[in-house]
Amino acid sequence: MQLQDYKKLQNGSDIRGVAMEGVEGEKVDLTERAAYFIGTAFAGLVAREKQISTMDVRIMIGHDSRITADPLKMAAISGMKAVGATVTDCHLASTPSLFMATVLPDLQYDGAVMLTASHLPFNRNGFKFFTDKGGLEKKEITELLTLAYEKDALLNGKYTICSGADEEYDLLSRYSEHLCGLIKEGVKAKDYDRPLSGLHIVVDAGNGAGGFFATKVLQPLGADITGSQFLEPDGTFPNHIPNPENKEAMEAIRKATVANQGDFGLIFDTDVDRAAAVFADGTEVSRNAFIALMAAIIAQDKPGTTVVTDSVTSDELTEFLTNEVKMKHHRFKRGYKNVINEAIRLNKEGEETCLAMETSGHGALKENYFLDDGAYLCVKMVIELARRHAKGQGMETLINKLKYPQDAAEYRLKILAENYSEYGNQIIDEFQYFCEKQKGFRVLPNNYEGVRVSYQDDNIHGWILLRMSLHDPLLPLNIETREAGGVDLIAGKIREFFACKEKIKW
Repeated sequence: MQLQDYKKLQNGSDIRGVAMEGVEGEKVDLTERAAYFIGTAFAGLVAREKQISTMDVRIMIGHDSRITADPLKMAAISGMKAVGATVTDCHLASTPSLFMATVLPDLQYDGAVMLTASHLPFNRNGFKFFTDKGGLEKKEITELLTLAYEKDALLNGKYTICSGADEEYDLLSRYSEHLCGLIKEGVKAKDYDRPLSGLHIVVDAGNGAGGFFATKVLQPLGADITGSQFLEPDGTFPNHIPNPENKEAMEAIRKATVANQGDFGLIFDTDVDRAAAVFADGTEVSRNAFIALMAAIIAQDKPGTTVVTDSVTSDELTEFLTNEVKMKHHRFKRGYKNVINEAIRLNKEGEETCLAMETSGHGALKENYFLDDGAYLCVKMVIELARRHAKGQGMETLINKLKYPQDAAEYRLKILAENYSEYGNQIIDEFQYFCEKQKGFRVLPNNYEGVRVSYQDDNIHGWILLRMSLHDPLLPLNIETREAGGVDLIAGKIREFFACKEKIKW
């Protein structure tokens, strides 16, 4: 493999690639060979960080339900063992549980590896890496892939697959025990061992790794999980995409919750670092509503603190956070790592920030290592649900004052220029100047990504966000309005700007 081949596997702070044939036009690039040398490189990075020999490094590795997990895992295990690391195979796991393997007092592994490609198609796979300091950052992934290539080149691509890991461990059971303890302490019910008795909670795992939350957390604590669906791991994802942003997935958990008369519905993505919820009446709690709900829960203990979100959150969310739960809204960039790192930065500068959330369903709490953990967010919601149920109250009252945009759309404008990043940023600058000259438009200050513009006339109130895509030659253009039909009106007013840009395709 060439260095460029390894670099193509980087996707921000993750590694992702095509792991099997099956989709026309896609070539396999995440091979066993790549996994082997990636494993070798990670063991070396961990040894360097811990200032120990690779012979003393302990690493745990696990995977979600993807059908390409086992051969890639075995190759990565072989690479780590080749340099002397001791490797424990925990088999099916969630991404957050792998991080917890580095910090739980009885485990404290030096490093952890998760094979997952989140919600991407079944033929994709990837790697996420952790130490007790958190997930590897983008620059560390670049270094890891460079080291993997160098090791590959040194050995001329020669590698040997070993017979397996040194040890096996049931991490999901240990992690579930941890979550159960949090719920018991949080609910403080008379029946300490079954604090969720009397609650009916429906779970949709989308055939990913999240089924454990129903069977190993909710049910043992007394909850009725009747109607829970797609709990069995199946890497072909035969029922729906395991993605809380997917309309079909949200409709599936909505229908299941209502049909089974559940008190609450929960849905996870493939590796359980994201989640969303459904109220008993079928109201979806995702995107802005999910952020509002988590903020309302956190505000009870941490009033006046800051919530960091991504750039596409609505003005209605800002109003809710500011006026209803008395928290500060810090709108930042897209990308869950960007949102989390900004929250960490604000804390270091003395601005207490307890919640960092993306509209995608990624959410991280200061109290939980700022780990984006869908199961942990669900623990917080379940605790609140149990407390309110004991008082005869519903969860929906927490966000009943949240307003919603009446019209919203995202246009993904293709950049045809060869140097798409430079050209895209040039277009953003020109668009800002264009909006400054238009009646009814006002460029908003303190924007950290692209340009955000408010629009107001006698009939329409809304906003526009034009930004660069994190990874692709695209300019996502978001428009929201408080009135129905407002998106087409605003889009019509700005189309003239893009119409004369030959290297932009609307």
